[in-house]
Amino acid sequence: MKIFGAFASHFFHFRQIFEGIIYLCARLSSKKTSKAMIMKELIVKKVDIADDARWDEVLKSLESSSWNVIDTVNWAEYAYCPQVRFRMAYSDSAFLLQYRVKEQAVRAVAAADNGEVWKDSCVEFFVTPANDGIYYNFEFNCAGVCLLSVGASRSGREAAQPATVSLIRRLPSLGRQPFEERKGETEWDIALVIPYTCLFKHPEFSPAGKTLRANFYKCGDDLTVPHFLSWNPIGLAKPDFHRPEFFGTVKFV
Repeated sequence: MKIFGAFASHFFHFRQIFEGIIYLCARLSSKKTSKAMIMKELIVKKVDIADDARWDEVLKSLESSSWNVIDTVNWAEYAYCPQVRFRMAYSDSAFLLQYRVKEQAVRAVAAADNGEVWKDSCVEFFVTPANDGIYYNFEFNCAGVCLLSVGASRSGREAAQPATVSLIRRLPSLGRQPFEERKGETEWDIALVIPYTCLFKHPEFSPAGKTLRANFYKCGDDLTVPHFLSWNPIGLAKPDFHRPEFFGTVKFV
């Protein structure tokens, strides 16, 4: 009987431990699922502005839009979180975007469009303009150099032609010249006018009255302290911005 009692006691103890492990795994799985299911919504208003409007007019038009923060640290090993916010509007012919950043170092080594801008101090806008699974990635370093490509996933993407990328108007506060990493807290911003013609696989595109899927990012892969921030959370184990299933919704009113 003593042996049976000891066995029963040990069995009960191990059962408690086992049930505790099952409960913890369920909680962790639930947290990951909840993170993956989050979908933020952004409301973007239309502005009446000419295609060739001066920069002061562009910035004035953006003043009616609210600032939104890019502050989701999705991966604990990349915990640094610079201050990043953006605001957005749209016209009959273009997206209007403005990013404002404060970070501990800046870098703009990529010197030509469609270069490796994600290695620099970089802000990004990914958008799916239709229900065909295709999305565009607009990536800009702090000197205004742009990477633009299109596709259904990270692999096999088609780069935009230089003539298409050149249509994007850019006003970076740090100027347009490339530079190596500069350490020390720096504030910078960039204003962008992205014509819909840059969505070159969707020639008839207009966002008016539509709800699109999109995400907004801040990264700096080759900075001394790399970071990978998103507007809408990304429920993955490793950094990857090319995952449209984690895009939020953007409603153009």
